[in-house]
Amino acid sequence: MNRSTLFDIYAFLFARKRLYRLNRGLFHASIRGMGVLNHKDRVVSGERSFLIGYLASIDKPVVLDVGANVGDFSAEVLSANANALIYAFEPHPETFGRLAARFAERKNLTPVNAACGSSHGDLTLYDFEESVGSSKASLHAGVIAEIHRRKHYQRDVKVVDLDTQCAERDISEVHLLKVDTEGHELEVLKGAERLIRENRIKAIQFEFNEMNVISRVFFKDFIDLLPNYRFFRMLRDGLVPTEPYAPLWCELFAFQNIIALPKN
Repeated sequence: MNRSTLFDIYAFLFARKRLYRLNRGLFHASIRGMGVLNHKDRVVSGERSFLIGYLASIDKPVVLDVGANVGDFSAEVLSANANALIYAFEPHPETFGRLAARFAERKNLTPVNAACGSSHGDLTLYDFEESVGSSKASLHAGVIAEIHRRKHYQRDVKVVDLDTQCAERDISEVHLLKVDTEGHELEVLKGAERLIRENRIKAIQFEFNEMNVISRVFFKDFIDLLPNYRFFRMLRDGLVPTEPYAPLWCELFAFQNIIALPKN
């Protein structure tokens, strides 16, 4: 009996109104097994295991932490490899102050008070009205108003592109580019077009989640932007490929860590 027949039998038996809540529960359980919504901590998400496995053996790996917030990801990188050279980008001035103070004694971490995007300039950053710098701050107002359903305040922040930043800082190779920008991830990658085209970024980690509904970005957009990369979803004990692309299991707009690695 093939899989299609089994699915047909399941639908015949379980596609019933009275079992709808059961099927939703099974769906939630299944996507967690696929690495979606596992955001309890960095162990459950698989992030810690990935960083240790990938960075530990590299001599002075260069890491770009885009959307660094107060530096929790950077701290994980340093735990995996204390000699990593980190450039941590954070646009919110109050959050940046905490980031800079936290790593003031670290010569191998350079904090940068800027957002990253597809070009240099200024953009509006939105955050919770009562906050002095939260981890949910976004360049998309709808993230605060529609997803978190909170009132927001706004401020203009500096935006830079990674191609220019790496050229100015004489960074020839990036071992890991991490992007967590609350829906702005694709624009960050567009700003690294030359680095990507010249195969100078060895691994890209980004979040794909409900923020992408606000920014109107599909998983397929990342695939199209990075044709020379393979995509993997992060699990607690390793990576699983997302290919072949199918909207049914790729366009899941909920928290997940995606790793893109060069095809070669």
